[in-house]
Amino acid sequence: MRNFHVPGRSAIYAAEACVATSSPQASLAAIDVLRAGGNAADAAIAASAILCVTEPQMTAIGGDCFALVGTPDGDVAGLNGSGRASAHADADWLEASGLSEIAPDNVHAITVPGAVDGWATLLDRFGTRPLGDLLQPAVRLAREGHPVGPRTAYDWAELAEFIGLDEGGRIHYLPDGKAPAAGQLVKQPALADTLEVIAAKGRDGFYHGEVAEDIVATLKAKGSLITMDDLAATKSSWVTPIGTVYQGREILEIPPNGTGLTALVALNILSRFDLAQYAPESVERRHLEIEAIRLAWVIRNRHIADQDFAEVPVDELLSDATADKLAAKISMDRAIPEPEQVVPLPGSDTVYLSIVDKDRLAVSFINSIFHGFGSGVVTPKTGIILQNRGAGFSAVPGHPNCIGPGKRPLHTIIPAMVRENGKIVESFGVMGGAYQPMGHVAMMVNRYVYGMDPQEALEFPRAFHDEGQLGLEQGVPQQVADGLAALGHRVHRPEEPYGGGQIISIDPETSMLCAGSEPRKDGFAVGY
Repeated sequence: MRNFHVPGRSAIYAAEACVATSSPQASLAAIDVLRAGGNAADAAIAASAILCVTEPQMTAIGGDCFALVGTPDGDVAGLNGSGRASAHADADWLEASGLSEIAPDNVHAITVPGAVDGWATLLDRFGTRPLGDLLQPAVRLAREGHPVGPRTAYDWAELAEFIGLDEGGRIHYLPDGKAPAAGQLVKQPALADTLEVIAAKGRDGFYHGEVAEDIVATLKAKGSLITMDDLAATKSSWVTPIGTVYQGREILEIPPNGTGLTALVALNILSRFDLAQYAPESVERRHLEIEAIRLAWVIRNRHIADQDFAEVPVDELLSDATADKLAAKISMDRAIPEPEQVVPLPGSDTVYLSIVDKDRLAVSFINSIFHGFGSGVVTPKTGIILQNRGAGFSAVPGHPNCIGPGKRPLHTIIPAMVRENGKIVESFGVMGGAYQPMGHVAMMVNRYVYGMDPQEALEFPRAFHDEGQLGLEQGVPQQVADGLAALGHRVHRPEEPYGGGQIISIDPETSMLCAGSEPRKDGFAVGY
């Protein structure tokens, strides 16, 4: 139960419908859609479009999206709205390019945006409202202006120099030569015009005609391989979710090329330990979570790729045998020095929102441009920030995730759902680049081992092991940091907190909704 003596938020309870996003404007617009008779899919698209306006450093119509959609009868469908490399990114080109990696600031890190097609595809199957109607709130905010939230203003200022390197970035995102302050009204007329084209013409308004021509011309001038044909060929995919059972509940994720598999492998490892015997904030709990994700990370780097081009042994990686072997590598006395050397080879910046409507259709939705302001390239005429998701590719020939024609890169954005006894009981996600699998693991442990409500689970201090160091948010007590250091973890305190998340739970007995929203962001959960 929440301690009312200390700062924090209460979880939101709602009997009819509920929304949780990182932007006040997005949450309110989604609620408006639901109250007007729209469903969770409709509300998700309205909210996502607004987030592309209000949080441009995190997401854009020039990015990608993924979704899990849970129906009232417990079925879950997965939508992969991630874009692809150009059809011209073949082996001969790669050899001639001399690239040893696809760096985030390389023009070839810019892949075809998949989000707009993903929005249309989601609505075609589950929506009840036209895309054009659902984009109108975003059009108005872009045209008339929106006040910048405190966290968005902080991020924008940190990235001002980066986005200012590009002509389109300076025009559309630094109009006064600097990042906007918190509370400053920001207008994006070019983006408003672009959204109106999409509203009038549907997904073809983005992938054909003047908008597509501006994208291709901008990229061609920088040496990109992407053509009009690449944009026209963009098509989202319906996929079957993958999952595992943790604490008696089925955790569902998007299959590769998404990295949800990483979280599932880590949860399988943790299921071999009795975490409940340790305090929520203890050296033991932190150590086990960190070691589990470090081992799962090796699986991620070796295997996750576009399954249309490479075989990913999902069943083997999620097997009891794999979990047993990996769990046996963990010692309570010492951190694993080099996880890559002990994992056996088997046979082979983002926004997230969650919405559940009155009929209990649940949508777990994520839209992203990867790094802050994505590639940093903005189309001069149409004001579109282009993602740099291609940085998720390998440039090593023969690697399952090597860049190739029409191939999707490894993706960090991973919506999730929880099912219990055949019913959807939770729609959740944690944004934050590479942190996301760790965030999913932490949320599941917080919720189902330690019994935290959605808001408590999100507010709990976070830890993340990255590039050989263990980052601990300021909320993690120093004695826990010291204990982890004594086990051999290289502990440091990061300048910024890790990620952001949204959770909506559904009580399997009463159908009551309970939601939490990320305190590290500007938004909130709301329901009725």
